[in-house]
Amino acid sequence: MTQAIHALQLLEPLYNAITFVMMAFHDLFKNIGLDPGGGWAWGGSIVGLVIVIRILLIPLFVKQINAQRGLQILQPEIKKIQTKYKGKTDPESRQKQQQEMMKLYKDNGTNPLASCLPIILQAPIFFALFHILNGIGKNPAQGKGFMSDQDAEQAGQALIFGAHISDKFIGADSLHVQIVCAILIVLMSATTFTTQKQLMSKNMPADAMNNPFAQQQKILLYVFPLVFAVSGVNFPIGVLLYWLTTNVWSMGQQFYVIRRNPTPGSPAAEALERRRAEKAAARLPEASASGGAEASAGGAVGTTTDPDPGPDQPKPGGQRQQPRNPKRRPKKKP
Repeated sequence: MTQAIHALQLLEPLYNAITFVMMAFHDLFKNIGLDPGGGWAWGGSIVGLVIVIRILLIPLFVKQINAQRGLQILQPEIKKIQTKYKGKTDPESRQKQQQEMMKLYKDNGTNPLASCLPIILQAPIFFALFHILNGIGKNPAQGKGFMSDQDAEQAGQALIFGAHISDKFIGADSLHVQIVCAILIVLMSATTFTTQKQLMSKNMPADAMNNPFAQQQKILLYVFPLVFAVSGVNFPIGVLLYWLTTNVWSMGQQFYVIRRNPTPGSPAAEALERRRAEKAAARLPEASASGGAEASAGGAVGTTTDPDPGPDQPKPGGQRQQPRNPKRRPKKKP
């Protein structure tokens, strides 16, 4: 019990930060004409919270992508080390294997923990938002941080998709609320699956698909959506909306990175090379046609021989020659 109280006390700064952002967006939506007690104003404040958090996490997302790419590239070397110490269970061999692995990561500037940083850092925010929405759903409503009890009461009465943002699938008082929760849970699980599938099918080299790291990724591909589907029945609709929004952001952000800067040797890298080749081929006929036209014009100007100008016509130099009488002899000087 004491540990739980300490954990909740550690979340107090997060309550302040989360409710500050939510109330700022809520005031923004109120000022632009949305009903302050409506679900779109409060649901929009949760979406705005996601946007702020994900913008702040962009540097960590870049580190995550680089770490995942580095781990994929290093898989052959990792496999060699694992094969070298296979079957050796004594503490000394395990220590040597760990030292060689750490040296490999250090020499190549890769940190396995970096691939999990965005998820790890979002976990406390997720739990803090969970407690905030639970406080909204209580009777009477209880605010936290910058959200007063009056604000919490207003948020608790707000409807989004015909359900309160504090409603859950379990304990719902109507079938409609359960349907809304079920749809959000399915969308949340589907976007989680799609994001992971996109990473594995497009941004992993073919020779990296059979290593232990890839096998773990395949397991997580199905485990994570299942975990979200099972645990989602206990999440308030506001939390489901938060996680769905962050999944959509991750999917779009990852699609952009994979398309513009894919892992070498991956299907996405091959697709990028094809697009570049197609663009180069499309520019080539235009350049050839333009070059041919310039060459033709240059030839017409520079290689055409003008007829010999007559005696009364100006020479190319610009000075007119005086006509001469062929029978007239030059005068002799005295």
